[in-house]
Amino acid sequence: MSNIPKNTKANVIPCLRYRDAPAAIDWLCDNLGFERLLVIPNEDGSIAHAQLGYGNGMVMLSSIFDTEFGRLMREPAQIGGGVTQCSYLLVNDADLVYGRVLESGVKVEMDIKDEDYGGRGFTCRDPEGHLWSVGTYDPFA
Repeated sequence: MSNIPKNTKANVIPCLRYRDAPAAIDWLCDNLGFERLLVIPNEDGSIAHAQLGYGNGMVMLSSIFDTEFGRLMREPAQIGGGVTQCSYLLVNDADLVYGRVLESGVKVEMDIKDEDYGGRGFTCRDPEGHLWSVGTYDPFA
């Protein structure tokens, strides 16, 4: 094992940006099961920085800002709905999360199904087009 990763709770933390970050935080928590760990709003209502926990993992997100880092990124709406990466959420009950996602009205890209390699899952977009795969397949088991 490499000695480069720090010995900490999670070593890979996706970072996302949203046009309406407060609404994205609500959707991620209400539908996918994230928990607000830290949310730092700006005076104008935008989000300077947020950390949303998910089991022993996390995503960090913010509103879209014109910064050196921000100019390196593109949102799905800016590139015709495409994405260059996706986060996988390991869940206890994919059908439960699938039901919540359907009720929220977002686009389900890949319907829920049992996978040949094990587990059950689906793939959807959040309200701003970021792609999320959700399933019970545990690659560590």
